[in-house]
Amino acid sequence: MRAFLLVVVLLATIPTFSHADSIPNQIHSLRPHTAGGGHHIPGVNCLSWRLGVEANNIRDWAMVPQQCEEYVGHYMLGHQYRDDCIAVAISAVQYAKNATLAHDGKDIWVFDIEETTLSNLPYYARSDVAFGATAYNATKFDAWVSEGTAPAVPGGVRLYRTLVSLGIKPVFLSGTKQQFRKVRIANLKKTGYSHWEKLILKGANDTRTAVEYKSKKRTELVKKGYRIIGNIGDQWSDLLGDNAGARTFKLPDPMYYIA
Repeated sequence: MRAFLLVVVLLATIPTFSHADSIPNQIHSLRPHTAGGGHHIPGVNCLSWRLGVEANNIRDWAMVPQQCEEYVGHYMLGHQYRDDCIAVAISAVQYAKNATLAHDGKDIWVFDIEETTLSNLPYYARSDVAFGATAYNATKFDAWVSEGTAPAVPGGVRLYRTLVSLGIKPVFLSGTKQQFRKVRIANLKKTGYSHWEKLILKGANDTRTAVEYKSKKRTELVKKGYRIIGNIGDQWSDLLGDNAGARTFKLPDPMYYIA
């Protein structure tokens, strides 16, 4: 009986995350797909490839293997991707609720934007983009960003609201170009991210790698007295380097790799 009550108590402490937070796309079933034909990866199937990508064991890749396009598409548009994102958000909420805070206005949480707070899935689902199985096209992607219609990543808004309620200030640190500041602000607010401490975007002439750029910006925040309680992103380059934060959280993204 005591064990049952303990389980009930533990479940009551876990925040609930609804698929209402999910990306508004048709749900696809996930089918493990063995790599074969085309650009064959010896001894590796697509599920294993995705695991290697998420664990940062497979690095510096330019495109999703062509034979894994369908698998990645079904993952990204299926329940598993949504569940994976929500599981990360739940872990982040539980950590934040138990973190030691100073409550002096200097406790912050660093959010990436692409595939962390806002989802580009409607763009990557297009047939000419093919979930990262075709080469990145900056012109097409910029045109998509300029539409300002990106939906929220599952679980992201709930995490954001919980952090704000705890007194942790959000800081958005993104490789998004400065020219899209206005459209990004409007898109963030439309999806539920109503305010923040800072919105840091990348200058047009900034040629640093993501790790270099984000390390520098986080270091600047720390020098101003901010404490990075947490840091969440979909790329390892969001979470590596200097002043990454007291705790980092990696969201899934097998569609592209940013060094």
